[in-house]
Amino acid sequence: MSAREGCGILQAIGRELKMPVTTDVHSPEEAEIAGSKIDLLQIPAFLCRQTDLLRAAAETGRPVNVKKGQFLAPWDVKNIGEKLMAFGNDKFCFTERGTTFGYNNLVADMRSLYWMREAGYRVIFDATHSVQRPGGAGDFTSGDGVLAPVLARAAMAAGCDGIFLEVHENPARALSDASNQIPVKNLPKILRMLKAIHAAVS
Repeated sequence: MSAREGCGILQAIGRELKMPVTTDVHSPEEAEIAGSKIDLLQIPAFLCRQTDLLRAAAETGRPVNVKKGQFLAPWDVKNIGEKLMAFGNDKFCFTERGTTFGYNNLVADMRSLYWMREAGYRVIFDATHSVQRPGGAGDFTSGDGVLAPVLARAAMAAGCDGIFLEVHENPARALSDASNQIPVKNLPKILRMLKAIHAAVS
């Protein structure tokens, strides 16, 4: 399936459900295609400093979500933010998704959320990717999905602007990130808790 076809499917889903949709873009060409159909363009963590990709995403005029690379300190996002602003787009946010720590593990540093917000940026916390264990199952990535709601609560208490969660009817059967995902039946309770924490700290 081509990028154009995939974006068309996402656009149709968004229209049917009457909600905005997002997808990753990996090249300037993909950014241009997605910019005509997708509401929020997402820059993957390992590509977060690619100037040509940031420029292409910014120049679509769409809001841009940049996933902070696991190799970046929170204060390093300033360089990315300045690039996006220079390319004429101030509708962007950063997503924290854990930092590399040792082997087969990610650690979510809640201080990162504070520091990025203090720098004036909107910040999302990716609760499900932050509990990944890269290569933790030997030949594929494992994770601790049960901990995702725990980290989401902590991130909301730290004052982030939003939470990213992957959910599935049956996470064990998910084709990607199965060990990180949250059963969709648990989502209403999790969202009620997160809204209550947000109200308490706002």
